[in-house]
Amino acid sequence: MNPKTPRLAEELPEIFERFARVSVRRMFGGWGLFREGRMFGLVSGERLYLKTDEDSRPQFEAKGLAPFEYLRSGKLTPTSYVEAPPEIYEDREEAARWARLAWEAVLRKGAAAPRRKPAARGR
Repeated sequence: MNPKTPRLAEELPEIFERFARVSVRRMFGGWGLFREGRMFGLVSGERLYLKTDEDSRPQFEAKGLAPFEYLRSGKLTPTSYVEAPPEIYEDREEAARWARLAWEAVLRKGAAAPRRKPAARGR
């Protein structure tokens, strides 16, 4: 990654090594965390947020973790991404567990992986 990449974004592939091979890409003024082309986390500033849904959000809320919010028409709008618990930075098994919760939320939503362009046909 380049020098402008936040340290946290650079560390995520190692943090989630017991979960899966992940990649980090610049997007929307932050960084997206991807597995198999599907986004399951985002970094804004030096905070990591993981994808949630109605099944997984209660586990995040039980720890008092806040959703990622952005300004829309002058009002803070919460998203389905919630801050990751701090223990993931010290415990790779915990990181994998929380990443699985986020990944399962992505799969339940049915978010499709990006389509690849068909190969050009020769004549």
